Amino acid sequence: MKRSIKAFLQIGFWVCYFILVMVMLGVMFGRNEATADEKISKAFETIIFLALLPSAISFYSFYYFLFPRFFSKKKYALTALFGVCISYAAGVIGYVFLFQQFSDTSCAKESENIFFPMTLFMGFISLICGIIALVIQGFITWFEEVKQRELLAQKNHDMEMALVKSQLDPHFLFNTINNIDVLILRDAEKASDYLNHLSDIMRFMLFETKSDEISLSKEIEYIKKYIELQRIRTANELYVNFNITGTVEGKNIAPMVFIPFIENAFKHTNNKKIENAITITIDISHSEVRMTCENKYDPARPPRQESNGLGNGLISKRLDLLYPNSHQLIITNLNNTYTVTLVIKHE
Repeated sequence: MKRSIKAFLQIGFWVCYFILVMVMLGVMFGRNEATADEKISKAFETIIFLALLPSAISFYSFYYFLFPRFFSKKKYALTALFGVCISYAAGVIGYVFLFQQFSDTSCAKESENIFFPMTLFMGFISLICGIIALVIQGFITWFEEVKQRELLAQKNHDMEMALVKSQLDPHFLFNTINNIDVLILRDAEKASDYLNHLSDIMRFMLFETKSDEISLSKEIEYIKKYIELQRIRTANELYVNFNITGTVEGKNIAPMVFIPFIENAFKHTNNKKIENAITITIDISHSEVRMTCENKYDPARPPRQESNGLGNGLISKRLDLLYPNSHQLIITNLNNTYTVTLVIKHE
């Protein structure tokens, strides 16, 4: 939400609140027999110290402290406890400042008699203002979350379409099916396994990617099958090195987070005879999942440019939406080796 709209909501509240206070004070002082100047002076002091000061303290304490610290984290009991304390403290502050403006003895004696009911009343008004602050901040947060979800849905849709185009590219399907067809004559059982891998990949692409999260084990299983299909395109058994460390059980992840980088590695590795041309490592710990993907390339043979590839810009934007402030993406290109390191942190 734009800052101007946020400011407008706050200004709108204070304008309405000020008008309400003015009406109430007009009723209170309208029947008073004091002079006009005295009425204006008392009304002004009452507005500042009785209405605005404690209400402002409470409003912005709720707005900037209670909401992000407790309410947004569903700690409602602590929100209520601190809210009542802040509101009453704001009432006491307003009361002290208000009666400091009156120096006559009668008023001082009167202030001692009405201290508790007066501070209780001012605290109640402050509490109402604080609750309104929670409502305003809650509305702003809800609106931003809705926009965030819409933007994420659009980015997911764009990425899904790009991934479908990339993964189901006619050249990829043709080469894979052709390799399987050739393999049928040599090893029918192995060819059948590869055909099942291709079927599973297509099923994963069409159905699993629609979920917000999937188990990490499913994502890794997809990567394994994709790598196996890429292996049959070369006789080099050491072409790909894939390692997993840690325990995958109980971990979830957004679908298709790692595979775009792996796909790009296969597309841009232009010499399939190199040992460990592609090295993929997934390290799983209690607090994070780290994926490192390295691919070597021959600078004398520029990698083929794919028009249907998935760019790093789109991937990076999707990660920003999926894991704001909880991921790290590092991309380096040194010594003819392109390296991508993606770290996703778990709360």
